[in-house]
Amino acid sequence: MPAFEVSDADDGARLDQWLAHALGCSRREAQRLIAEGAVRVDGAVARKGGRLHRGARVQVEHGAPSADERRPLPDPDAALDVVHLDDAIVAMVKPPGIPTHPLRPGERGTLANALVARFPECAHVSDDPREGGVTHRLDRDTSGLVLAARTRAAWLALRHSFADGAVVKEYLALVAGQPPDRGVVDAPLVHVGKRVRVARARDLDAQRASTAYEVLARGDDTALVRATTSSGRMHQVRVHLQHAGHPIVGDALYEGPPPAPGTHGHFLHASAATFPHPRDGRTTTLQAPLPADRAAALAALVNWPQPSHG
Repeated sequence: MPAFEVSDADDGARLDQWLAHALGCSRREAQRLIAEGAVRVDGAVARKGGRLHRGARVQVEHGAPSADERRPLPDPDAALDVVHLDDAIVAMVKPPGIPTHPLRPGERGTLANALVARFPECAHVSDDPREGGVTHRLDRDTSGLVLAARTRAAWLALRHSFADGAVVKEYLALVAGQPPDRGVVDAPLVHVGKRVRVARARDLDAQRASTAYEVLARGDDTALVRATTSSGRMHQVRVHLQHAGHPIVGDALYEGPPPAPGTHGHFLHASAATFPHPRDGRTTTLQAPLPADRAAALAALVNWPQPSHG
């Protein structure tokens, strides 16, 4: 009987949406499993339309692909940009335009497919076999630093660090307009379908989130900001910058202007992360350089003297 534990990031998620993602199936299939009584949450038969809480244990009695079927297929031909490697972790730079890991059995073209081809031990350390050792996700169009674990102990330590807010993540974002030199957006978030929005008073399932930002460079109608957060909710930086009145360039989902010339998708780059190393707890900071197309776009749009560094 496949079993999953709900992460802090998924606290308050709808069961059917979460289950479809967890199993790599359609939402309709997830709803069918719930209706048949094949899904249990903390031992009780799940109900249609239910919400999940952090730490909940979700079990599926039948109809789910096996763990081996859900693991990423190794793709040795896919490029993999490794910026740090030791006996516990692999740190990589995800290009924009590809998913972090597959959602369905047999899916290719993700960062995890390239990872497990070089480091096959990563494929067996995650609770969710699809992750292939990856400890956190970036949106498809977000580029930058992704951490993966090479051992089960390292994976657990990193996941606990993310859940506890012990990982400080920095992003570079090209935004519309002229934001103030510094700012903080402290606004809880709530999921609405495939989007996220700032919560309202009546939203009981809102998740706390805070993003600090500072302007690094300015152009005529855009600015490069460094956004910092330790909460890491889905779409958090994108929604918070939109809420501040400065959506990310290329972010059509959150009312951003068209993509920067020579680039595709929203201009958001995970440039650095500071975290306790899973082996010994020492504070570790790793960085990821900007992809060449995004560095070139910055050089053309803002006064950015070091476009190749994150």
